[in-house]
Amino acid sequence: MSYADHVFIDMCRDIIDHGTSTVGEKVRPVWEDGSPAHTIKKFCVVNRYDLSKEFPALTLRRTGIKSCTDELLWIWQKKSNNINDLNSHIWDSWADEDGSIGKAYGYQMQVKHQYREGMMDQVDRVIYDLKHNPFSRRIMTNIYVHQDLHEMNLYPCAYSMTFNVTQEAGSDKLTLNGILNQRSNDVLAANSWNVCQYSVLLHMIAQVCDMKVGEFVHVIADAHIYDRHVPLIEELIAREPLPAPTFWINPEIKDFYDFTVNDIRLDNYETHPQIKNIPIAV
Repeated sequence: MSYADHVFIDMCRDIIDHGTSTVGEKVRPVWEDGSPAHTIKKFCVVNRYDLSKEFPALTLRRTGIKSCTDELLWIWQKKSNNINDLNSHIWDSWADEDGSIGKAYGYQMQVKHQYREGMMDQVDRVIYDLKHNPFSRRIMTNIYVHQDLHEMNLYPCAYSMTFNVTQEAGSDKLTLNGILNQRSNDVLAANSWNVCQYSVLLHMIAQVCDMKVGEFVHVIADAHIYDRHVPLIEELIAREPLPAPTFWINPEIKDFYDFTVNDIRLDNYETHPQIKNIPIAV
């Protein structure tokens, strides 16, 4: 049965049973009717997934692998902050009349910095170091840039990715591992989405750097379930996990910037019905 489902079920059960309610606190998000969107939350949830064994897509309900990959490529490959470059509408509520979300996400990824090796942005620097200095402990990205926060329409939630390379004794192939740091995570709406897209990222970067994929670690500072999501979560985690899907990535792609959403897929992806009309706090 899917390991990701068991991780998700245990996390949700822990949040609901042992989490802290924000009722009575002043909260930023509101529901469409204007009422405050309170949550039950846990501080510092850490989930680990061994991508060499299984791809961590939920079977309790379907995760749109191509849609979440499209958003990933929007940030990491197109390095865009404009929703007109994105094929979904998940960012519409935070975009201005021109489609910009401000100096957020992809904007920060494309800002070039001077290194000894020349001018590079964050993505190019990661790939360069993994190819030329793979055992460095300094290979990471960070898009939580304080001087630009006032010009971001939404502060970054998933804000930092740290890469770490290991080598098993007797193996010629290096293994790429990664840690996603996330300040805030809407467990129902976004958890599986984020887990899948950054797992895809590790697969992509491992392939173009001629490495094996290893462990993905997801660190969430504030893992929360919104009050109106609790009944939906209870329904979801009562379902029986199904076998995990098989991840396929186009082996012909050797340049990160050549990947498209059609170069990845989940085979034998059997899931329970989708939960529809999830209310989203803004």
